[in-house]
Amino acid sequence: MATVSDKGNTGDDILLVKNLKKYYPISKFSLKKNRVYVKAVDDVSFSIKRGTTMGLVGESGCGKTTVGRTILRLHEVTSGQVLFDNKDLAKVPARELRKMRPEMQMIFQDPYSSLSPRLPVGEIIGEAVKQHHIVPKSQYRSYILKIMRDCGLQSHYYYRYPHEFSGGQRQRISIARAVALNPKFIICDEPLSALDVSIQAQIINLMKDLQEKYGYTYLFISHDLSVVKYLSETIGVMYLGSLVETGDKNEIFANPMHPYSKALLSAVPVSNPDIKMNRIILKGDIPSPVNPPSGCKFRTRCPNVMPICSEQVPVLKEYGNNHQVACHLYN
Repeated sequence: MATVSDKGNTGDDILLVKNLKKYYPISKFSLKKNRVYVKAVDDVSFSIKRGTTMGLVGESGCGKTTVGRTILRLHEVTSGQVLFDNKDLAKVPARELRKMRPEMQMIFQDPYSSLSPRLPVGEIIGEAVKQHHIVPKSQYRSYILKIMRDCGLQSHYYYRYPHEFSGGQRQRISIARAVALNPKFIICDEPLSALDVSIQAQIINLMKDLQEKYGYTYLFISHDLSVVKYLSETIGVMYLGSLVETGDKNEIFANPMHPYSKALLSAVPVSNPDIKMNRIILKGDIPSPVNPPSGCKFRTRCPNVMPICSEQVPVLKEYGNNHQVACHLYN
């Protein structure tokens, strides 16, 4: 993962996010200066190399999903840059953005609510294929059947409807719909959270196989750190709208530096019953994103809080081995 604070996009990076912010107004004041905002994403920066997977982790409500949706401009950017193949998506006109849509896809958390109940599987997968003219009409059906086979769906599912399938099969349909457009980049928004554990393993293996076969780049959003460790090359840890730590997965798991990252990793279950984990229990509640604490947002729950934490906002700094941390402990 490249440091993005002082450099532009590199040839290896398919995505570069710089100082991304997404604020939602919640007050009724007409004057802009008097409005109150939910700071869902607050100054987030990272990059992803082509053909790799970045895992994005954090508690519920930390802004992970909003980051993904804002990158794809399903939500408009408040400020910052999202460079996809050196094009700033925040400034791309709507007509040009529509042409770029096949290159950027999203797999949603709930496979059932993201699928139209009125369309059979073949049309669900092929609807956007027709709109964007991915293949000629004469090859349309054979192309959809090939995508279905790649995603572990049998050909006779073509005329069936979503309610006839299990959760795992619906998620395969969602994945097939995404990959049918030949994307370069796919955002996976907690695609395993609604599935049984046994089915999760099948979907993980499917995503790995598709990446090896077609070279997809993933942004994998998840609560499950074990899955993130298996799938990802790099990891970003979010807290209350901001990134607090990023780095290669082995470095993050072997040497977590931020107190919040240490608490998250201490909760990961270990298969060996003889190993006793030293669980770190965080005290207090997550502050409101409408009125976050001054300085470091984590200071109200941090066991290592210092006076400077309430005065200065920590910024991501590299401490070797591609490991970046936003914490005053390491100044």
